[in-house]
Amino acid sequence: MSGCGCSNGTGGPFSKGRELVEFVYSAHGGTIRDQPVSGGALAAVCQGCNAPFTMETYVAQCPNCGGVHAVAPMNPNADNIQFGGKDFTL
Repeated sequence: MSGCGCSNGTGGPFSKGRELVEFVYSAHGGTIRDQPVSGGALAAVCQGCNAPFTMETYVAQCPNCGGVHAVAPMNPNADNIQFGGKDFTL
């Protein structure tokens, strides 16, 4: 898993919450975070303010409150979206 960040001790693709957000944000030198979600955008509900939004990339912010969310590229579905926490910023 060379270069994917899986062995850096800071989480991995099966992490939860902030740990997953940080992992996806940094994976492969940051090249994953802005890529379109494979299979199409995901309908999401902000885990900070409960506002609905569309998650088009693997790391996305709620347009209502700025809450940062991520989903791992290996299993991108709405059930796997994780929230970085109310104090997490990009």
